[in-house]
Amino acid sequence: MPPKPVIMTVDDEPAVLNAVERDLRQHLRSDYRIIKAGSGREALETARKLKERNYAVAMFLVDERMPEMSGTQFLAQARAIYPDARKVLLTAYADTEAAISSINDVGLDHYLLKPWDPPSERLFPVVDDLLDDWQANYRPAFDGIRVIGDRYSPQSHEVKDFLTRNQVPYRWLDLDDAEATRNVVEAVEDVRFPIVIFPDGSRLEVPTNQELAAKIGLQTQAQSPFYDLVIAGGGPAGLAAAVYAASEGLKTVIIEKSAPGGQAGTSSKIENYLGFPAGLSGSDLARRAVAQARRFGAELLTPQEVVSISVTDAYKTLKLADGSELSCHGLIVATGVSYRRLEAPGLEELTGSGVYYGAAMTEAELIRGEDIFMIGGANSAGQGALHFSQFARKVVMLVRGDSLDASMSKYLIDRITDTENIEVRFRTEVKQVHGQDKIESLTLLNRDSDTTEEFEAAGLFIFIGAAPRTEWLQDMVACDGHGFILTGHDLISDPQKKFWNLDRDPFLLETSLPGAFAAGDVRHGSGKHVATAVGEGSTAVMSMWDYLDDLGL
Repeated sequence: MPPKPVIMTVDDEPAVLNAVERDLRQHLRSDYRIIKAGSGREALETARKLKERNYAVAMFLVDERMPEMSGTQFLAQARAIYPDARKVLLTAYADTEAAISSINDVGLDHYLLKPWDPPSERLFPVVDDLLDDWQANYRPAFDGIRVIGDRYSPQSHEVKDFLTRNQVPYRWLDLDDAEATRNVVEAVEDVRFPIVIFPDGSRLEVPTNQELAAKIGLQTQAQSPFYDLVIAGGGPAGLAAAVYAASEGLKTVIIEKSAPGGQAGTSSKIENYLGFPAGLSGSDLARRAVAQARRFGAELLTPQEVVSISVTDAYKTLKLADGSELSCHGLIVATGVSYRRLEAPGLEELTGSGVYYGAAMTEAELIRGEDIFMIGGANSAGQGALHFSQFARKVVMLVRGDSLDASMSKYLIDRITDTENIEVRFRTEVKQVHGQDKIESLTLLNRDSDTTEEFEAAGLFIFIGAAPRTEWLQDMVACDGHGFILTGHDLISDPQKKFWNLDRDPFLLETSLPGAFAAGDVRHGSGKHVATAVGEGSTAVMSMWDYLDDLGL
């Protein structure tokens, strides 16, 4: 068995140090090894020895006010040894300004005010939450799923993206790395790549998402033919709706096409979401929300998709992509949007082979030291640029407009301006993508000078436009001219009321189909932020209750 991950506590006051160690041992002794140190220098020496012995450190819990080396100074050096360890400061009230500053200075994850009594309320919930985050990204000596393929293969990218977005750990082995793949490839004859090898020795060649889901144990079939509420889409709006509906006793199921989290789930870091001063990744937000929804009894079907809907009296019947059907009283459409497909020579042919729509976090390590380009000027593009700047030699953002001010949050603009290897080119667009089996270069057009120039590129990431996912609704609900769903007051703002013919007014977020609601980016007039999507998801559930009351159910 591998050694237990380590939690290191550091404090120059023996009584405090012993108390922290005692509380953590009582709470975590079966899963973690607790190590204490009486000074920052002693702790750094211990951390170096642990690193030499290949021990994992999950958390540093450090007092801020220590002689010779403060907690913040220690963490600045310790994160170079263990960059993924969670970092927590113990502070007195007078030190809170230093703790808040250290969020940016050393990537602090949390600070705790002393004393932390009772630990069951003030210490353990914080520690458990941070350790859950660490465990979600922890990669011990690997004995799990392996994916072997070509970096520039669209099929390989689809497999990696599906596993990553569903938070299934795997090890990537590139066919170009002969040393890494020799033993595996030699053992398999006439294989088609990508190939996914599972711990039990079984394998899938060029698997579909459905085949992968069945193998890794995702739920794709509903447990019941009828639900109080069906939620189409598992982004922030859909997940929030599931949490609130299931917690109130509604029998609830989410149907998600690819992976929970939606576009927000691919975000490297969301820094303006309430309650997370250090920010959190989209995948972490999705993981927490899924666990919360399941805790209350909601089901999540993925990968699964609604393809059509029919209505009989107050009952709605949804047909799924596999031919199965579900019925329900209420429906919340939270299918979100997809990035708009661009048209330029070479784009379609090289999609998945260096050209990607969205963040494509699976490609970050593979572009290390190379130049990449990104199209878009909204928050998703800014978050992606900051993330990829940690790996790429240079990130070039291509923006059609004159500035970022109209479409991007101020904090992101400031971060991008301060990042040396991010360049922003305004009034610039891609005219052509060049390459045979993979992207090699781009031709860019400067709209001011009307001149073109060609640049070498290891990747092109597209974050532009928003196409609502409403095709499956056909003519069942009223939409605006761009396909976004009309709800509530927008249905009756037309004097002719051609979208609404009931005696009562539509409930908040209700669509033109009574009992069907829309929330999040798919809705006309939505806020296009994670926080507003979460609010709309919970609001839609409140309106769902009004609808059920109106029916006498």
